[in-house]
Amino acid sequence: MKLTQTTVDDLLAQLGLADGYMNLPGDLDPQALTDLLASRYGAPRTLVLDGFADPTVDDSRGAALLVPFEDRAVTIRAWAYGNQWVGTGTARDDEGVEWPVLVVAQRQMPEPLAVAPNEGEDIDWMERLIRITGWTQPAQRPDVHWAEVESRLGTALPTDYKRMVETFGEGAFDAYLSLNQEPWTSLKEDGLLIWAGTEHEDLYCWRVDGDEPDRWPVVVRSFDGEDLSFGYQAAQFVCRILIDPHHPFTMARYFDTHWFMNYQED
Repeated sequence: MKLTQTTVDDLLAQLGLADGYMNLPGDLDPQALTDLLASRYGAPRTLVLDGFADPTVDDSRGAALLVPFEDRAVTIRAWAYGNQWVGTGTARDDEGVEWPVLVVAQRQMPEPLAVAPNEGEDIDWMERLIRITGWTQPAQRPDVHWAEVESRLGTALPTDYKRMVETFGEGAFDAYLSLNQEPWTSLKEDGLLIWAGTEHEDLYCWRVDGDEPDRWPVVVRSFDGEDLSFGYQAAQFVCRILIDPHHPFTMARYFDTHWFMNYQED
């Protein structure tokens, strides 16, 4: 079998959206399939390696992918993609023969949250973002040396942004909005620091205005050079574009469920 992204699309279409798996031809290179899936979904999570399952794997980390194989899985790598788990690797059949496999399972996602909080309600927007994305992994970068980063940049940074980087690490919301691990400074002469961006070349920035970073407004520098300002912080901005279909930069029209694609294997 010649492996291409089109081949992967066809295989996934055969499996559909329900739980299921297929044995693949014995001459297929499992690593090649893993690499193709990683190129579209990001770095995988290892559920089983050399026949030993990760003891921390539970329903929130893709355990449903292992159900069809019982104790016969040899190596399984997994990705969370919206409301579906996708996995590949190798498993033994009832006669003990090892085959490449592709497996999918449904992924439970949180109910959508209201866009706007009740008036006067004190909202932790990072906690809302974690719930919206169904994020269950441990903090990916808990030991970032922010003092060094801020010294290098010559300014303190907003608290919610630092929490986003520590929590999610390197990757993209809905595999679309990439979170910068340090702000980019290419627009510093315009008074902007860039904390995220999209594949459409929109740049999500702060207007560096005053010495209280937690009050800096978000500014979107669009691909055509126009600036649009929003009177709230980064975490709230991401929450709103994920679930508010009326936001000018909404992603809610394209995805029914939301997730964070992490680029680094944990």
